Amino acid sequence: MNLQISRRQLLQSLGNGFGVLALAGVLEDAGLLASEVGSGKHLVGDDLAPRPGHFPGKAKAVIQLFQNGGPSQMDLLDNKPELSRHNGQPHPDPGVFETLNQSGNRNVLMGTAFQFAHYGQCGMELSELLPHIAGAADDLCLLRSMHTEHNNHPFAISMMQTGKTFAGRPAMGSWICYGLGSENWNLPGYVVLRDPAGYNTSGKTVWSNGWLPAVYQGTEFSSAGTPVLYMDPARPRSAQARARSQACLSVLNDAHLLGHPGESELEARVQLEATDALDLSSETEATRKLYGLDNPVTAGYGTRCLMARRLVEAGVRFVQVFPPVGQPWDHHAQLISALKTICDKTDHGSAALIRDLKLRGLLDKVIVMWTGEFGRLPITQGADGRDHNRNAFSLLMAGGGFKAGHIHGETDEFGYRSIKDRVSVPDLHATILHQLGIDHTRLSYVHGGRPERLTDPEVTGAGVVEELLV
Repeated sequence: MNLQISRRQLLQSLGNGFGVLALAGVLEDAGLLASEVGSGKHLVGDDLAPRPGHFPGKAKAVIQLFQNGGPSQMDLLDNKPELSRHNGQPHPDPGVFETLNQSGNRNVLMGTAFQFAHYGQCGMELSELLPHIAGAADDLCLLRSMHTEHNNHPFAISMMQTGKTFAGRPAMGSWICYGLGSENWNLPGYVVLRDPAGYNTSGKTVWSNGWLPAVYQGTEFSSAGTPVLYMDPARPRSAQARARSQACLSVLNDAHLLGHPGESELEARVQLEATDALDLSSETEATRKLYGLDNPVTAGYGTRCLMARRLVEAGVRFVQVFPPVGQPWDHHAQLISALKTICDKTDHGSAALIRDLKLRGLLDKVIVMWTGEFGRLPITQGADGRDHNRNAFSLLMAGGGFKAGHIHGETDEFGYRSIKDRVSVPDLHATILHQLGIDHTRLSYVHGGRPERLTDPEVTGAGVVEELLV
């Protein structure tokens, strides 16, 4: 037997011995190890075993319907009659907006071109562009007083997904899986459903595990063709040949992990059962029609929403659903036509998901989150667009113990700034974690010598927004 080892292997083996045990003891005494989760110490999570939270949570899973680009709140969710009355006029406070249009003139206020009406017993006022979502008004919790930290897409997207404006940190879905694990050993805890045609802005960084173990990263499934990426070979092979290859691969993976216990990449691979969980052929024709799968305009997004329902049914903890590629809600020009186009594609499936979860008795346990990264300005950009606005935006929550038929917060008379019951992105994160049974101040992971958190409460002042909850 050859007992020779390299210098690198020798140093690795020494580094994984008693010195590490001693270091762990020192860190624990100093309070620098990760906080308690449930009844036991959760030091460095490296698996998806289901774990209890800090306290019983009302929800067990989250579906995030992320609307890339920044939906216009005053055209969709936050009607501003005063803005429409001042349409075409300069803002009354000259110091608020100094931006100039291409002609060198100051941009002017632009009212909405769409009608608003009151829906449901709660009387929630919503735009005509969202007729299906409006039909679910009594199940919605509408936040009109959101604000964020940055006006540029990559930074604001990172803020919404990771709690900070800079890249490289774990996504919210990764934090949730780190804290609670998954309810299904044969599926990832965190699944991403993007448009199979391509990526949205920021790409895979949106669902990165950052410096958390790789098992907590978002795993992409496809809503067209074979759901599990790279599962099928380029050339057809017999079932027997595929079974032999998969058995061999499983043995090799296990052997690799035994020899390299610190490398968790292989543990993040998708198990074969994912294909069964995402097989929509078992769904009834009525369900397929509910999600708009019979309409080419709504079928793509509706398929992803239906897949999301099946995944949380199967025990997946966090599912992220994306709209068409690029920035489909980013309307710097041609706002009226472009906004109608993206609403036509996404409104049907979004509402169907909420309705279907409710019909199946799942809505109480699943949080549905409909949000972009920021809002839009009440003034024109060019002739018929709106620029980014970090000072105010609206979003929708449903299920999981969020108040149904509830409207929270207000913006100013033109929809530019949140002024009442303001909610920050870290506040929202803290509230979602709370509903899952996680204390956001205690869920941490030591990185770079300090306990990192999703909400970073000492810096952000994040807190649970109790007014949003039942």
